[in-house]
Amino acid sequence: MYFFQKKQILPYLLAALLVGIASGSASALFLYLLDLATTTRIDQPLLFWGLPFSGALIGWIYYRYGQEVVRGNNQIIETAHHGGDPLSWKMAPLILLSTLLTHLVGGSAGREGTAVQMGGALADQFNRFFRSFSVDRKTLMGMGVASGFAAVFGTPWAGLLFGFEVLSIRKSMWKTALLPMALAAWIAHLTCLLWGGEHTEYALGALVSFSFPTLGWLTLAGVAFGATAWLFTAMTRLMGHWWGKIGYPPLRPFLGGLVLMGIFLGWDTQQYAGLGVDQIVAAFSEIPDSWSWLIKLGLTAFTLGAGFKGGEVTPLFFVGATLGSVLSGWIPLPIGLLAGMGFIAVFSGASHAPLACIAMGIELFGLPALPFIGISSVIAYLVSGPTGMYSAQRPSWIKSKMNQLIPAKES
Repeated sequence: MYFFQKKQILPYLLAALLVGIASGSASALFLYLLDLATTTRIDQPLLFWGLPFSGALIGWIYYRYGQEVVRGNNQIIETAHHGGDPLSWKMAPLILLSTLLTHLVGGSAGREGTAVQMGGALADQFNRFFRSFSVDRKTLMGMGVASGFAAVFGTPWAGLLFGFEVLSIRKSMWKTALLPMALAAWIAHLTCLLWGGEHTEYALGALVSFSFPTLGWLTLAGVAFGATAWLFTAMTRLMGHWWGKIGYPPLRPFLGGLVLMGIFLGWDTQQYAGLGVDQIVAAFSEIPDSWSWLIKLGLTAFTLGAGFKGGEVTPLFFVGATLGSVLSGWIPLPIGLLAGMGFIAVFSGASHAPLACIAMGIELFGLPALPFIGISSVIAYLVSGPTGMYSAQRPSWIKSKMNQLIPAKES
């Protein structure tokens, strides 16, 4: 009962309340503006011509005003691990503006990165006040990460576990971190709903009875989802490394925007722009084009690598759901079930946060989906490679042991 004996409960609860309200309100505003930007782009296809100019503006804004926050989620993770200067307040408005610009012109990106960065940055501003009450800074930032994720997807339990896994909050901190992070996530979720924030509903459809043949098919699908997650991580980092060779940062998204504009306007690929929520929903009942998942994967890696802003998670939902739907042509499981498994499992492999992903699967699809979502997500996580999409994320205990089994390369 250490947490209560030290009489820290009130400062932690107050911090959870403030962080949850701030993060939930910011996410509600973001979701409203993001929907407005998306519908505007759909109604005005000529906005695709703005890709290079929007990219140049995003690059210039960060080059001129946001050098200290340009690393985004990785910067939050590193600050939580190592401390240092407070996260700049500029992180929240800059990522909000740049994400909206990305989606307005059709960049293939997501939204989780924006919500997490806003939540983490807002939470760290409160550290200046709460450190006098001995509120742990890493726990405070965990509240921000958890609440941002919870609010933007409507999944508070997944948000809690996402904060624990991505920030690598260890067992020694559980007594002080668990309750305030859970409260912050739920308060943010409810605040977002009170502001009118809406979340997409997905229909998993009929399930099947669990058997040994079913387990075999789940394993096979999990391996495919994990390999896809590895491919996404590898391509995103390759694109970032390649574009990083261009010395002047605003030039990178300008040139990248030119290429994306040519792809979207020159080929029939505009359905892969932005979030692609309609295509995700459709994948639960209709088999898409065989390579739709790979096209979305490549466009997202290219968009983010070139310097546009947003997140990776919703594009990963697109990749996983469409891949699962395509696999239903070979794997004898219902199309909706495979789409839901891919939806969660590819994210699990790329984020290296399998517990959060399993919780999200339960919150979105219901408890009966747990065996299917859980097995495929864990397998995808195990085969997805030593590192995930957040380069600053510390490997879990399981990944650490797996890495020790891999012989080091001789120099």
